[in-house]
Amino acid sequence: MSERRARRTRTCALAGAVALGAAIAAIVATRRNRGDAASTLGATPISARTANQRRLELARMGGRAGTDLALHRARRTFAGAERRVELDRRFELRTADQVAQALGNMKGAFMKLGQMASYLDTGLPDHVRQALQGLQQDAPPMSPELAAGVVEGELGAVPDRVFLEWDPMPIAAASIGQVHRAITRDGRAVAVKVQYPGVDEAIRSDLDSAGVIFGTMGLALPGFEPAPLVEEIRARVVEELDYANEARNQRLFADFYRGHPFIHVPDVLMTLSTPRVLTTELAEGVRFEEMSTWDQDERNQAAEAIYRFVFRSLYRLQAFNGDPHPGNYLFRPGGHVTFLDFGLVKHFTPADIELFGDMIRAMVNDRDTARYREIVERIGMLRPGTPVSDRQVHDYFSHFYEFVMHDEEVTITPQWSTDALSRYIDPTGPYGPIIKAANLPANFVIIQRINIGLMAILGDLRATANFRGIANELWPWVDGAPSTEMGKAEADWLATGRQRQPG
Repeated sequence: MSERRARRTRTCALAGAVALGAAIAAIVATRRNRGDAASTLGATPISARTANQRRLELARMGGRAGTDLALHRARRTFAGAERRVELDRRFELRTADQVAQALGNMKGAFMKLGQMASYLDTGLPDHVRQALQGLQQDAPPMSPELAAGVVEGELGAVPDRVFLEWDPMPIAAASIGQVHRAITRDGRAVAVKVQYPGVDEAIRSDLDSAGVIFGTMGLALPGFEPAPLVEEIRARVVEELDYANEARNQRLFADFYRGHPFIHVPDVLMTLSTPRVLTTELAEGVRFEEMSTWDQDERNQAAEAIYRFVFRSLYRLQAFNGDPHPGNYLFRPGGHVTFLDFGLVKHFTPADIELFGDMIRAMVNDRDTARYREIVERIGMLRPGTPVSDRQVHDYFSHFYEFVMHDEEVTITPQWSTDALSRYIDPTGPYGPIIKAANLPANFVIIQRINIGLMAILGDLRATANFRGIANELWPWVDGAPSTEMGKAEADWLATGRQRQPG
């Protein structure tokens, strides 16, 4: 194997791990070995497949389901209104076996992992980006009859009897469920997320292969310990399958942010929610793509709202909504942001939060690199005794604190995320000795999404602000005065004491 190819192999493998993207690692490795040959999904129902067969299918995800969906969309573009309805009906999933074929076969699990890894788009090689884009495609929708059957099984009656009005056509179809508009019997407009039948079993089976994928990481990174990473991924993804857990998470955030001047979390209707059906307030706003065309001042306000939400939640709720994904936000002018999708939430212990604070204080507040190194070696993020200087440690890790190192206005650009990614995926570069000795402790698997996911979003917006001033407001060991107009509005809200604290 040439050095260039070997380097690309190591690069793609590490990208998959950091991004929770076992899918990417599998797709890229297999497509390289097979010359990007097209693959198809098998026709055997998921329950009949052996574990070994399903592990082999890890290399074939995407396949026919993604191709068929792309072809369907192309046909739909040139069809009239009546023909579009006919095409949509023909393309719907009508049985649990069809769900298993389209969303099992590694598709459900790794569509979800692909969405989780979507922030890695910046800076990835073209073949990796193409594989990732395939994973992010929407799933085919369920037929109205199949969706109604799930609602009836979970809520005890067909949708037209449970709700005053029910739209049988979904407004969104994703990796493990789809969303319908409805109006409750008491007149509330709601969004009802309905889980695909059988996808929970498919994903749990698929996750059994995660250890095999991440186990190969040691070939590129001798310091990498896959077991904690695999268990953290498994725990978080399995939690996403339980809509009752998501309802509890969302209610926690909705209660805390109730009455907030620019952050909104839709209320959950607990009586109309179960492990496979989630009913929430229907939110309004435009998607990220449209908001990103607004003027820079509006983009800056939206970015500040997202930044405040992430770190206010982390330090006050000790929880992080671990999917900083453009599709999980709705925007209105003036920095008003609605946050959606609370299936992947990491709850931290007070000791975890104190650890994060210790690292920031050592690197940012005290500029004590020796202390910072002692911390990352103690927690297993860097192998003790690695033959690198404190200066090298500072140069490597300080990048992730760059925007709060100085009390001044800065602009986050897409290049920042590209540079950050290279620090993870290029063991042959200038930080190779650190990368080869680095590890990712379990409690940092989700928090690391802030470093890559959140900053990639802010980079897309070219967000400009004094992030150190904002951070000083949010860090509990500083508890600084408001530094922006949005900060003043948030301080007034905090002064009302309306926030419901965790526990």
